[in-house]
Amino acid sequence: MARRARRKFNEEFKTQIVNLYLGGKKKTEILREYDIHAATLDRWIRQHESTGSFKEKDNRTPEENELIELRKRNQQLEMENDILKQAALIMGRKSK
Repeated sequence: MARRARRKFNEEFKTQIVNLYLGGKKKTEILREYDIHAATLDRWIRQHESTGSFKEKDNRTPEENELIELRKRNQQLEMENDILKQAALIMGRKSK
């Protein structure tokens, strides 16, 4: 069974689909007519209702945002630590 290529939908299309649902059109009709998955439609509806945006970064929880920031900070500190280790090795060689 061949996998279908991943499709990309623009915000205008997503908004139109959500508006069809909010306007009273049945989910099953939308899914069949536009050939999208139920989970996709559910996610679009949830995103539209919570933030009005379909961008993932706009729909993250505060905990997810904090985790992303902490991971970035951790990576930065690890790079700084590696630089200091290299500098200590170089300085140690020069003093001998």
